[in-house]
Amino acid sequence: MDLCSRRILGWSTREDLATELPSAALERALQARGANPSGLLHHSDRGCQYTSTEFRKRLKLRGITASMSRTANCYDNATMESFWATLKAECFGSSVPSTRAQARSMVFDYIETFYNPVRLHSALGFQSPLAFELSIQNN
Repeated sequence: MDLCSRRILGWSTREDLATELPSAALERALQARGANPSGLLHHSDRGCQYTSTEFRKRLKLRGITASMSRTANCYDNATMESFWATLKAECFGSSVPSTRAQARSMVFDYIETFYNPVRLHSALGFQSPLAFELSIQNN
């Protein structure tokens, strides 16, 4: 998530917490931005996938600074924790997808066709993440 616009830039799904999961999301985010990532800050919790040597090397090679929450302090990552709660409530509600493929399709649809282009955020002056990004690019 880009903290300025609240846009979900990179996401991925897997059935495990292997390092490939955040690596795929990171690559997707970097492709979405299409810019030199040097100087970026990557904030996460202290999950094993983020603390792995492989993932930390990937960040370093890209010139991205790693930032991690304090142990057992969800408030350090409150924006993402809020997104996860919102995704669970708005994307899935009380329904449980019958397959992983269906779950992935639902997440794709939620993020790419609703959350980024349509969902309004009070922190963004009641604009969607994409509309907010366009407004700051045009200023």
